[in-house]
Amino acid sequence: MKNPQAIGWPTASAIVIANMIGAGIFTSLGFQLVNTQNSWSILILWLLGGVVALCGALSYAELGTYWQRSGGEYHYLSKAFHPLLGYLSGWVSLTIGFSAPVALAGMALGQYVAPYLGISGVQLAVPVILAVSLFHSFSIRKSGLLQNITTLLKISLILVFIYFGLSRMSGQMAFAWDAGWQEEIVLPAFAVALIYVTFSYSGWNAASYIVDEIRDARRNLPRALIFGTLLVSILYLLLNYVFLKHNDLASIRGELEVGKITATAIFGDRGGQLMSFGIGLLLVSSISAMIWAGPRVIQVMGEDYRLWRWFSKKTSGQIPLRALWLQTAITLFLLLSGTFEQVIVYSGFVLQLFAALAVAGVFAARSNPGGTAHFKSPFYPWPQIFFLVVSLWVLVYLAIAQPLETGLGMVNVLAGAVLYWWDGRGLKKK
Repeated sequence: MKNPQAIGWPTASAIVIANMIGAGIFTSLGFQLVNTQNSWSILILWLLGGVVALCGALSYAELGTYWQRSGGEYHYLSKAFHPLLGYLSGWVSLTIGFSAPVALAGMALGQYVAPYLGISGVQLAVPVILAVSLFHSFSIRKSGLLQNITTLLKISLILVFIYFGLSRMSGQMAFAWDAGWQEEIVLPAFAVALIYVTFSYSGWNAASYIVDEIRDARRNLPRALIFGTLLVSILYLLLNYVFLKHNDLASIRGELEVGKITATAIFGDRGGQLMSFGIGLLLVSSISAMIWAGPRVIQVMGEDYRLWRWFSKKTSGQIPLRALWLQTAITLFLLLSGTFEQVIVYSGFVLQLFAALAVAGVFAARSNPGGTAHFKSPFYPWPQIFFLVVSLWVLVYLAIAQPLETGLGMVNVLAGAVLYWWDGRGLKKK
């Protein structure tokens, strides 16, 4: 049955863009510069991240139009390989896939804006997350309106930031354009830095979680995924160039508020303060997009599995209200219990693992031709191979460099396996 509130590709693109442009781009450069300091190395990191994201977007566009249903990796892995993998992916999406990025965006929002309001970061982040969740509890049209407005403001703010960043001169620059990048890109630290970049690019698959809410998804899903990913990749490269142009290494190395520091360098103290509020608005858009997309995974799981059946119900406005507030509760738990860097690494390893498995699902789809017409990834199988090779590289080095956070992520996956076994050994209710 067609959804009368279905959205077109511009709104679906807004969800992709808003999911991608969040806390990571304005916060992660400082952590990357701890062990990776050559300017070429930094820009190669972000270019590589963009290419990986585009390869993933092409793959998900094919999967989402071949196995057309909301739920993202949960649905693709269930179809391509085994219901257990799909179940684990759905569990990961619920516990960290969307909850962790929303929590991180809330942390960053608090860092950027709360000091000017005379309150703590948590005191700002918690009511903002609750308010956005409440707004998304009514109808898809209201959600779409909020997403389009906040995303348009987000892109406008970033374009203003880039324009002045490129046009104004700077006396202190972090540029180091020597040949040192040739040594840095083969070090384990480069691979670990890439996890921050891939986290910043996460969200390129956002529209695949709401396929059932996209009008003419076979045409509009690929448009949204590819356009959104390309636009964000260009903006990310320009933003990092601006960050490097207006700061010296010492001022931003290890710092969370790179965006605020750069805004102060470009616009002065007052301008930096205003830009901090602007970045806070930008993060509200990200929070909104992830609160919209995330609950659709557990809602679809509820249609298939008894344990989650209660969360499968939708309101008359087609909102998975119960799933939405479950995700919000998990988000608040992560927000109140973890540090920024811990949450990134903890969530980054597992999310990259399941994204790689989903991209591998393209090979399974191609081995079973037939069905209705669907989008086919150009240059197959090279985008998929590239995505998988880079993912494996990052996963191996991350497991070596950050064994505790990686181990905690895998413990979470094992917990999902226990739930799968307990839920009637994966026996579906249908």
